[in-house]
Amino acid sequence: MAKVAVPVATGFEEIEAVSIIDVLRRAGVEVLMASVGKELSVKGANGITVLCDLHVSDINAEMIDMIVLPGGWGGTNVLAQDVTVQALLRAMDAKGKLIGAICAAPFALYKAGVLKQAYTCYPSVEEQIEGSAYLGTRSAVVESGNVITSRGPGTAICFALMIVRKLCGEESYLALKSGLLAVYCG
Repeated sequence: MAKVAVPVATGFEEIEAVSIIDVLRRAGVEVLMASVGKELSVKGANGITVLCDLHVSDINAEMIDMIVLPGGWGGTNVLAQDVTVQALLRAMDAKGKLIGAICAAPFALYKAGVLKQAYTCYPSVEEQIEGSAYLGTRSAVVESGNVITSRGPGTAICFALMIVRKLCGEESYLALKSGLLAVYCG
């Protein structure tokens, strides 16, 4: 079974985090919700508090197959500045393991030096990222090397389904996509 870490920092975008976690767990992926901070409970951008499984400092690149960052500017800024998250992103990239980021979170990948040439993100976030090819509205989800990015809350299910496709295969992806009625995902 694949294992994915989802770091959650104060100010995270709830729709993105919960959609990713839910869809991956439906596919049988083990998801570790990892708090970036002292407390295991973390408050999102819209006032929803979640209880994480562990702290991000309890995770290393050997124990997971992928790391996925939800967006939200508040949470993204924490992810971009947190030494542990940044080191984990670089370690995952050095091993060629999968990395995902949605909404504003590609900025945290950029700060870690792991964002690949092509990406997408929430409109206007690309203004903070230099030297890569922002693909804008061309696609809800962009894969470049070992990095998968997506645009925002409205694309969260498609993003999560793409991750299922990468981790669990086409059959699991198609079954879950059908069950979720996500016919709009490519």
